[in-house]
Amino acid sequence: MIRPKYYIIILDIIFAIICLLCAYLVRFGNTDSLNMLLAGGLIRVVGYLVVVFLTSYFLDLFNFQLFANRKLIAQRVLLAALLSFLILSALFYMFPGLRFWRGVLVLVLFFNALSQIASRYLISKFTRASMFANRILIVGAGELAQSISEIVPEDHNIHSYVRFIACTKRKPVVDPKLIVGNMEQINELVHDYRPQKLIIALNERRGNLPLSKLMQSKLRGVEILDATTYFEQVKGCLLVENMQPSVFIYTHRFRMTPFMRSYKRIYDLVFSVIGLIISAPFFPILTILIKLDSPGPVFYKQLRVGENEVEYFVYKFRTMAQDAEKETGAIWAQKSDPRVTRIGQFLRKTRIDEIPQLINVLKGEMSFIGPRPERMAFVERLKETIPFYSTRHFVKPGVTGWAQVCYPYGASDEDALEKLRYDLFYIKNYSIFLDFKIILDTIRVVTSGFGGR
Repeated sequence: MIRPKYYIIILDIIFAIICLLCAYLVRFGNTDSLNMLLAGGLIRVVGYLVVVFLTSYFLDLFNFQLFANRKLIAQRVLLAALLSFLILSALFYMFPGLRFWRGVLVLVLFFNALSQIASRYLISKFTRASMFANRILIVGAGELAQSISEIVPEDHNIHSYVRFIACTKRKPVVDPKLIVGNMEQINELVHDYRPQKLIIALNERRGNLPLSKLMQSKLRGVEILDATTYFEQVKGCLLVENMQPSVFIYTHRFRMTPFMRSYKRIYDLVFSVIGLIISAPFFPILTILIKLDSPGPVFYKQLRVGENEVEYFVYKFRTMAQDAEKETGAIWAQKSDPRVTRIGQFLRKTRIDEIPQLINVLKGEMSFIGPRPERMAFVERLKETIPFYSTRHFVKPGVTGWAQVCYPYGASDEDALEKLRYDLFYIKNYSIFLDFKIILDTIRVVTSGFGGR
């Protein structure tokens, strides 16, 4: 089943083009408007589409879970239209050859806002049909099955369901009312319930799975997934507790080839240089603010664990009082941490304090994107309690990363486990496309202040 957000993305692109054509037609009232639109080349249309798409993305307008709140959607659509107007106006000022005719910009953004509101309303109604129901049978009734049931995305389709198939005679952890049968009846259950997915959520599968019956279900068109695969698809991270070493070995993922490392190093250099050039004019201002706020150095350096568990000095703008850990030793920053200075609170919330790490990227000690580097004191402890924790050190740590944009600031061993799930997902699924998504999400996170502490 195609996820609703992909319908929205496709519809937004189609409607954005239609709205642009309609705006020209309304403004000039003749069929020559198409020629006038294309007079500046396709780059004019592409630039408009990119701006409209990015503003919608940053305001989370592709999040299907928000569609039920019509007022919120309308507010965000109008805000996206306003931001698009400001960005496109600035773009047209810098590149006059790309500008639309007078009045067209207002018309196209007005039409586009209406189409976005209407399409999200229609999608929310359309996906309530039975053919779009999320029907899932979970094989298992223990703790793993319960955990999987809790991450199934919620929807408003009355035909959606999550039910369980018992495999052993042990007392179930899940609600007994939701158990619809046992493995001996699996063919009948698949025929009666017609699930889209059959998720195998068993800690011990040996002797509990009738493979021939599962094969019959798959041939009927039912998608069969194990719990770890489904968890990865839905959450965008890995179920570390249920992973075996064979997962790392018998897969074409979890490998960084020399070619991948080469192009990653190239864009590390490009982004770090661009970042330092853009931020350099603000360094004197930040220096003055940090100095006026509290005594001590402007920059702060600290040993962190890098690739292959080799330590290096990471550079940051100082956000805490000088010698903040003199008495406590190495501890995580907490919410409303009294050690953080006033200007430090702002720098941490906006992630501006991380900018000097671009120097580490230039030196090759870090990558622009990768797992967040930790201190050796934390690493040694976490390696003893969290499985596969050292795996995150097979790549360079990053200024930003998948864990940073998906999970708020971690300040405990439990948070370290949650962030490891995302770090391993990144290492497993590394690609240029994923890096590009992380860059976009980083901009969204910085502007929203998500997870700063």
